[in-house]
Amino acid sequence: MKKRAKKVVSTEGEALRGKTVAESRSEMAEVVLPAVTNLLGKLLGGHVMHLVDVVAAMAASRHSNSYVVTASVDYIDFRNPVNLGEIVILMSQVNRVFTTSMEVGVKVFSENALTGERKHTTTAYVTFVALDEFTKQPKVVPPLILKTAEEKRRWREAGERRKYRLAMKFKKRKREE
Repeated sequence: MKKRAKKVVSTEGEALRGKTVAESRSEMAEVVLPAVTNLLGKLLGGHVMHLVDVVAAMAASRHSNSYVVTASVDYIDFRNPVNLGEIVILMSQVNRVFTTSMEVGVKVFSENALTGERKHTTTAYVTFVALDEFTKQPKVVPPLILKTAEEKRRWREAGERRKYRLAMKFKKRKREE
């Protein structure tokens, strides 16, 4: 028996057209200059986090066609440093859509401009909430259309991260009471 896709409607009651992962995929790059490096000539982790937030917001905004705000950063892993003079390349894509929020995955690479060698340096998962243009209140996000096995895997894993994130949020609230 085939499951029927749930029809997603906007707050105005109109049906929202789903979007593929590829439609909102985003990429950006910049040269690592001295102003954003530490005393060892390595790209500052805080600057990497800023760039991750920017490229992730691009994908979330493209998917939702709206303003977005960062709700959480579940995970950021610094695997390899990025050196002064290298090119830092960031790629983002929406992994999963919930009602008004989206998880975006980001991969960061460094590229040696002289040799072309590329290294995976950072992975991050960022959650955004889409906002209505006028009310600035959360708005319903279009569904995500999955086409590849990789996109389906990322979708499943995003669901597991969300369960953990919500459990931790509930646990924190209980401690604060």
